[in-house]
Amino acid sequence: MVALRGEVSWFCCGNAWGPCGSTGFGACGTCSSGNYQHAWPNASDACLAITRPHACGITGMSRRTCGYRHYTTNLCNNARIGTTIADCGPQTDLWCGERTCCGSACGSNRIIDLTPAAYSVIASLSTGLRPCSVDSV
Repeated sequence: MVALRGEVSWFCCGNAWGPCGSTGFGACGTCSSGNYQHAWPNASDACLAITRPHACGITGMSRRTCGYRHYTTNLCNNARIGTTIADCGPQTDLWCGERTCCGSACGSNRIIDLTPAAYSVIASLSTGLRPCSVDSV
């Protein structure tokens, strides 16, 4: 997989953790806010039909299913984390053209949602969004 550049955000799933109450366990049935997991827009045909990253001009987003490991790098501080797919998302097409920057590092369009536990390894939850690079190596 060629590294994708965009935005990383965070979401709640599963058991209560940190700022999250208890919620559903995601499309894979294993998602938990306290685990190092993420949501991916192309986890299935049904997921892709909802998230529609192509509507924002994102091409080359590989089909990856439950349990697949991606590595997300925060382009503001180069912090990196490996997480596994546990849900479908983010709904990229809702934020087409959204842009987040820190200094000269910028990312456009939400391409991955991390659980709060994972996001807090690479950025403060209070930031909400960070420019990122996502790959599988």
